[in-house]
Amino acid sequence: MTTSTSPTSSSSPLAERLAAVREGVADAARAAGRSPAELTTIVVTKFHPASLVRELAALGVRDVGENRHQEAQEKAAELADLDLTWHFVGQLQSKKARQARRYASVIHSVDRFSLVDALAAREGEGDSDLDVFVQLNLTDDPARGGVADRDLEPLVEHVLAAPGLHLLGVMAVAPLGEEPARAFERVRAASGRVRSLAPEATSISAGMSQDYREAIAAGATHLRIGTAITGNRPELR
Repeated sequence: MTTSTSPTSSSSPLAERLAAVREGVADAARAAGRSPAELTTIVVTKFHPASLVRELAALGVRDVGENRHQEAQEKAAELADLDLTWHFVGQLQSKKARQARRYASVIHSVDRFSLVDALAAREGEGDSDLDVFVQLNLTDDPARGGVADRDLEPLVEHVLAAPGLHLLGVMAVAPLGEEPARAFERVRAASGRVRSLAPEATSISAGMSQDYREAIAAGATHLRIGTAITGNRPELR
């Protein structure tokens, strides 16, 4: 992750928050015996305007995350002049998958066979390879999104058989009420199971504003950080 900032960034609250998170990520990586260069910090900009994403880009941010399809699609179109990697991190309807494929470079929330089939490359349509994570549900609530633990391997195998999909690894969200460190150890164990089927799928997408340090300690490679960098969401009107 780049640590560069613009010459005028010191006066910007956004830049100060970004710098603080970058420093926190680097410290947590070193504490875990890891290199900060192993980590990708994705700034999640849900509900924030495209102008904020443009400010982030000026501060060296290249990885941006969204979890609502319509908002992501509109921002990606408005900011097409910027060199950004768009990560879709929310629950995705299968019927929106083809549209999401056009702007997103990475989908973090693949959790069912039908979504895999919708995202797979189609002959004659010129689809490029798409990076994906399989999302694991760490709760017993299916509404939370993610595949049930018992169904992880079958879903991984389905992704591996799908044309045009490149499996990066596993993604999860720490449940409310569970110690993040314990939750992320479960994700680390799931990552080992994924790697037994796909040795190259070594990435772990885990950790948000409040728990990224614990995620790093458990081996996370991709952090999804929103309010710690962007500040509070604007009030909806």
